[in-house]
Amino acid sequence: MTPGLPTAMDRPHFIGIGGAGMSGIAKILAQRGALVAGSDARDSETAQALRAHGATVHIGHAAGHLADDATCVVVSSAIRADNPELARAAELGVPVVHRSDALAGLMQGLRPIAVAGTHGKTTTTSMLAVSLSALGLDPSYAIGGDLDAPGSNAHHGTGDIFVAEADESDRSFHKYDPQVAIILNAELDHHANYASMDEIYESFETFVGKVVPGGTLVVAADQEGAAEIAARVAGKEDLNVVTYGESEKSDVRILAVTPRGLTSEVRVDIAGREIVFTVSVPGRHYAHNAVAALAAGVALGVPAEDLAAALGKYTGVKRRLQLKGEAAGVQVIDSYAHHPTEMTADLEAIRGAAADSRILVLFQPHLFSRTQELGTEMGQALALADASVVLDIYPAREDPVPGVTSEIIIAAARAAGADVTAEHDKAAAAGVIAGMAKPGDLVLTMGAGDVTDIGPQILAHLSH
Repeated sequence: MTPGLPTAMDRPHFIGIGGAGMSGIAKILAQRGALVAGSDARDSETAQALRAHGATVHIGHAAGHLADDATCVVVSSAIRADNPELARAAELGVPVVHRSDALAGLMQGLRPIAVAGTHGKTTTTSMLAVSLSALGLDPSYAIGGDLDAPGSNAHHGTGDIFVAEADESDRSFHKYDPQVAIILNAELDHHANYASMDEIYESFETFVGKVVPGGTLVVAADQEGAAEIAARVAGKEDLNVVTYGESEKSDVRILAVTPRGLTSEVRVDIAGREIVFTVSVPGRHYAHNAVAALAAGVALGVPAEDLAAALGKYTGVKRRLQLKGEAAGVQVIDSYAHHPTEMTADLEAIRGAAADSRILVLFQPHLFSRTQELGTEMGQALALADASVVLDIYPAREDPVPGVTSEIIIAAARAAGADVTAEHDKAAAAGVIAGMAKPGDLVLTMGAGDVTDIGPQILAHLSH
């Protein structure tokens, strides 16, 4: 199965090519034979990996980076209107394509699985990519994180399945026509784009409406938001709905999740058959992600027993409770958690696996809008750690909001009884938290920004 290039995608230019979603699409296009070019704010291992696939990657943004013969310019929602390459595209009359439209074009002619939800998308997409690959099905996939090496977030496969992370944050998941859609959960997030849960429910309903006739919706039975969506689309013609979870009413029922150190043993009932398999990351939420992946694969005709065994091949994805190293008897683990639910889930998972170890967190809040809406809940989540250091807010694509600072989180954490310290100098953070750590402790760098870069610095401090 060798799908061709989408229309006008033979010489694409990506603005922000090093981003998790953008780099994956660029890689697949390069693997399909496109002459890929693009730019990013800074050089990275991801940019180097793209160059290895023949892509031209410029560092910095400048009008001259856009070639006169580019057939389209690909952007994400994070690209600002005043970007010089975007302005140059307008001068040249080069079509501008949103990342989601490019990804939708790559799925044409294949059997897509689109993974959506407020949390767990990257993990679940990765589990499917790894397990289907282990079974020799060679799926194409586009993931919001690297599996094991820079540039491993995407692949152009020879099989007919395409597994994609479907981003609800900017409603771009409405562009896809999946054969199987997964909804892991639905919670209030992405406050710059959604004003209420009703808006989020409506957005997910639109996503479900894009499932091809006769396709399948795999949806969590135990999560309130997902269950609400399932209720709203119940009775929809030409849609098979498969629920999963611990509820007795689940179609794919989780009978038990048994912690085994940094892994879990999962026991499920699927179509009256009991299956036991191992998930190589700790925590009940990751077990649920694995069962969602199992249900989705079965919906595409993959034998349940084979897929369950292959799910054991998944060993994690970068930034999802990824062990960065150990020094002076202290383990440093990286967590992408940035929403209170994710923070709580990861801290509970580590607590369950850590026995009597102390858990120290270096937390970097992500986005002013999210901190404004959920800062109190973030602080309450940090109370699950033994001690925390909180950095200033990572702005990403947002401008500052007056009065919105990390202090919202710190005050809430202290009110919940947490031992928390503010650190405004990110360069000093590694030394601060390393100085707090003792042999046997676990240190988590937590957040969706560049806090991940501090893990190696902490290890370096501990080694001295």
